Parts: sequence; structure tokens; C-alpha cells
Amino acid sequence: MVLEAIKYSRGELDILDQLQLPHTEVYDEVKSAQDAWHAIKEMRTRGAPAIAIVAALGLAVELELIAGKNELSNIAEEVELFIKEKLEYLVTSRPTAVNLADAARKLQKIVQDAAKAQNASGTSVKDAYVKAAEQMLVDDVSDNKAIGEHGADWILKNAAGGKDQVSILTHCNTGSLATAGYGTALGVIRSVHARGSLKRAFCSETRPYNQGSRLTAFELVHDKIPATLVTDSMAAALLRLKGPTENIAAIVVGADRVAANGDTANKIGTYSLAILAKHHGVKFLVAAPRTTIDLETKSGADIVIEERAGKEMTMIKGPCVKGASLDLKQIETVSIAANGIDVWNPAFDVTPAELIDGVVTEKGVVEKGSDGVFHFEDIFAASGSEVKPTTVGGL
Repeated sequence: MVLEAIKYSRGELDILDQLQLPHTEVYDEVKSAQDAWHAIKEMRTRGAPAIAIVAALGLAVELELIAGKNELSNIAEEVELFIKEKLEYLVTSRPTAVNLADAARKLQKIVQDAAKAQNASGTSVKDAYVKAAEQMLVDDVSDNKAIGEHGADWILKNAAGGKDQVSILTHCNTGSLATAGYGTALGVIRSVHARGSLKRAFCSETRPYNQGSRLTAFELVHDKIPATLVTDSMAAALLRLKGPTENIAAIVVGADRVAANGDTANKIGTYSLAILAKHHGVKFLVAAPRTTIDLETKSGADIVIEERAGKEMTMIKGPCVKGASLDLKQIETVSIAANGIDVWNPAFDVTPAELIDGVVTEKGVVEKGSDGVFHFEDIFAASGSEVKPTTVGGL
């Protein structure tokens, strides 16, 4: 059973506290926009799609609770203004998260249209918002599963080398913890595994924030998928020494943003994996929905890379080990670097399009044309929900 980081039914929302992973599973109840704001701000929920969905559903729960107490105004304009102010507040929880602001704008437009409708009421505006927020959750899960199926098809057709089972290496966390469920790159691995075609998944630890060792490894163990953790610096040796025996057929990663030419920004360390894949003849795939492809960004040169605090590299936090067990009540932060050393800590890097074999979307895998260039126009011709969050990487 795939891990559920977001549990929702109308009027109820529970989120898995990711700060306590991988050692303990605790679900926090979210009853309001304020609860959602704090969950996002404190990084109890993370991963850009999850952030947008938790924000939207947190407000949906609050609206349902207010309506249940007969405290919801019946004036459409008043409810519209209430929702607008709450969405603006939610965006401040992670102001640099483009997907959160994008989802808020789309939801606000739906609310505005509902308020202008003939015979609009406070209840009709509330219902329009709740329905749209719930659709975001449904769309994200269905899109992820489609990405998984398309990616599995492509790998088994183009990279398996005639063998029944393949191994796949992934980077960072792109699974249920970062999305509404199933995942993008990790969704591809789940789909290959579901077909009985996965020999082993390899996940890199993803320094310095360790999303791979803390979160992806947790999901793989939870789903009982055969998996092995490696440090980021072991990838080259892994491909050389174990690539042939383990039939490592592909490296599959997520994306923060895909530029119009196919250049892809993703978690730091992705670029080096792409170079290694090219050298060792391993297919390199980016798994991301259409909302991650930014046709307004012409190339990777136009993508601004976030730099984060140096303490993420110089300190590490976790429970104490006592004997053969963990003391989950005693969490310590320890220094792992020399005091006074300068730190450069970019959160992402850009992988050039020439190193990418395909971009897996919910509409299929886009490969480079005969001109060596990605052409994404066709996949945007297909219709899709207007309230989907932008599915990107990040902390």
C-alpha cells in the first residue's frame, strides 16, 4: 500500500509530520488555513505539490467547519473576500514557492467567477472553492500514476536490454511525501515494481538535506520495494561496479522547472548524475507533469538558483542511539564541519537538455526530435484541469 502523506475527506484533513520521519509516523490534524500555514512554514509538510494541496485543502476544511456551525455568510461577495484574504495569507507561508502562489491565483479566479454567477450565494461560492481544491488532490494523484505508467513503458521498451528486470537509480524525494500521492520519479519506480520488472531501486542520500536517505528510503521500505541507499559520491562507482550485474537501466529524477529547450533544474546533484549516465550508457529521464514545463523560460540560463543556509551542510540533526535502539525522545543537533569554514549551498542545479533522454509527463514521454531539440507543444494541446498545482521539486 502506497504511503499516504495527505489524508483527506470533506471537512477533515490529516498530514504526516515529515519532521519526525523516518523514525516515527505522526499525523497532524489541519482544521484551518492557519493550521495549514504553520504546517507549511514549519516544514511539517514539504514538496511543492503537497504544499499547494495542503494549503488549498486546509482552507476548504475551515470553510466546511464554518458552514457546519451556520456561521458562513450568505453574501457571495463576503465569502469571496474571506477566501481571497485567506489565500493571500497562505502564500506567505512559503512566498518563494511558485506553485503555491500559482494555485492560489487559480483558486481565486474560480471563486471570483462563482461570486459573479447569477443567484450566487455564500454557500455556492464556498462549494465552488471546495470542489476546486478537492480536484487538485484528485488530479495530482491521477497525473502521477499516468507518469509512472508512461515512464515504466519507456524504460522497459528502451532501456531494459532484453532483460526481464531492471534496476533504477533516483535522487531526492519525488514520492508520496512530496506530492498528493504516488509520486513522479518515484512513481515510475513504483510502476515498474508493480509489474514485477524491478530488480532493485537505488536512492542517493541527497546531501545536504538528506531527502533521499530520510524520505525516499522511508517510502521504499514502507512499500516493501527492494532498495539500496548510497551516498551521492558513490553513484559513479555504483554504475561502474554494479551497473552490469544489477542491470541499472535508468536514472529517473524529478524537476523543479523544465525550460522550453529541455534544460532542467532539479535538486543539487542531478547534473552530476546526468553526466555519469551519459558516460556509462544509462538512460536519463526527467519525470514531471506538464505544469513543470515552463515555456516562458527559454533555457536553463534563465533559471535563478536558490542558495540556502550554510548550516544545512555543517550541522545534522537526529535521535540519539542508545545501545541497539534509538531514543526518539532525545533529538540532538551536532556539528560535522570545521567552525569558520565558508559554505556554498545551492539548492538546485541545471542539467542541459543534451544529457536528458526523455521527459516523462502525464501525457507521455517527450523525446528530442531529429533536430536534437525537445518539442513540448503537442502535450500542451491536450486538455487538463485549470486548478492543478505546479509540481516541482524543492525542500
